[in-house]
Amino acid sequence: MIRDVKIGGGGVAEVVIGEGRPLTLIAGPCAIESEEHSLFMCAEIKAICEKLGVQYVFKSCYNKDCRSSHRSFLGLGLDEGLPILAKVREVHKVPVTSDVSYVEWVDDTAKVVDLIQIPAYLSRQTALLMAAGATGKPVHIKKGQYMGPWNMKNAALKVAAQGNDKILLTDRGTFFGYNMLVNDMRCFRIMRETGYPVGYDVTHSIQLPESLGTSSGGQREFIPDLMRAALGAGVDFLFMEVHDEPAKALCDATTQLPLKYLEPLLTQAVAFYELRREMGPIEITE
Repeated sequence: MIRDVKIGGGGVAEVVIGEGRPLTLIAGPCAIESEEHSLFMCAEIKAICEKLGVQYVFKSCYNKDCRSSHRSFLGLGLDEGLPILAKVREVHKVPVTSDVSYVEWVDDTAKVVDLIQIPAYLSRQTALLMAAGATGKPVHIKKGQYMGPWNMKNAALKVAAQGNDKILLTDRGTFFGYNMLVNDMRCFRIMRETGYPVGYDVTHSIQLPESLGTSSGGQREFIPDLMRAALGAGVDFLFMEVHDEPAKALCDATTQLPLKYLEPLLTQAVAFYELRREMGPIEITE
């Protein structure tokens, strides 16, 4: 049985992720580029989600500490980025989330966001997971590219040990040699055995890590195929990075989904999500 995880409320929409709940999308630009751009992107994505009956959480990061090069855009930083997330939350009345890379940032971030996100590279960082759990806010843990899905139980337990069972788990691909990720559709069922809702990071999963030398490449053409496969495998929510002009994005320019494709993609997503719920799982026990 998958438990419900509630995100938001208190002046913004309440999103409930869990078994039998409507499809949820966590999405936005990879990094916060400006207040104007964040407000625009949230408005566009929110309108599409409302049209299709999809629950929505806005995501954009104030710091991207895992960039390939120190010369890459790392974000606007805590002091400038958090007020922008607060503004998006206030204006559009949707829950917001951002990566947290350091224990020292957790408390300030928790004062603004509705969902604390742990980056994949840091999904084994005990102090970070425990600090996030101690805030009482829902915690979204990305599966490390170097981890097996069964190992995510230990990551979740670090948060749960703080008395916080509001946990989401997401796969974003697994390293396959150098500069390559593969997606193992078994991982969703394995991670769901924890009892927590499980999601799929569609856009990071098509990344080719550091394949461009000082940045990562990507294969956006595979986004629809992998998304449909993950929905068929039983995910409870989707994660995507979306940008109106990816070629001009300051972060992950090769992997963010162009905004113009979001509505047709989500239309298919809802259809696949509802079909799987209607058909139910087939349990092979022998």
